[in-house]
Amino acid sequence: MYWRPLCGFLWLWPCLFYIQAVPIQKVQSDTKTLIKTIVTRINDISHTQSVSSKQRVTGLDFIPGLHPVLTLSQMDQTLAIYQQILINLTSRNVIQISNDLENLRGLLHLLAFSKSCHLPLAGGLETLESLGGVLEASLYSTEVVALSRLQRSLQDMLWQLDLSPGC
Repeated sequence: MYWRPLCGFLWLWPCLFYIQAVPIQKVQSDTKTLIKTIVTRINDISHTQSVSSKQRVTGLDFIPGLHPVLTLSQMDQTLAIYQQILINLTSRNVIQISNDLENLRGLLHLLAFSKSCHLPLAGGLETLESLGGVLEASLYSTEVVALSRLQRSLQDMLWQLDLSPGC
């Protein structure tokens, strides 16, 4: 009676021996590819090109700007904020980008896990819940500024990934 599970396990043992984990270089390469894909998607939205990087838009200070040095935790935090902003926008343009950000955050968590880092839950999202009025009043401006800043942040993250960021 106990022989059947034991024989089944012994039969699977050689198969389990040859299973290998995904190399971290593959995860890092997939992360970079996804970042480039998101940047391309943002470029394909024509009205995002109309905002200068030096232009300051009043009332949209909740949208993150650039950080000089990003850790994996800061990258995840920034992406979580952008994702929350994009979810609250009603534009069809940002649905796929929001989904891509979720996948990108998953890849960042894998990178962090490979470095024995634990990424805390992204905080600071409570402040975005009270932005309903701002989003309704300036939906188009919010989308343009958010996508423009997200694009620059993603390009910075791409550069940071080459430097092997810390936790």
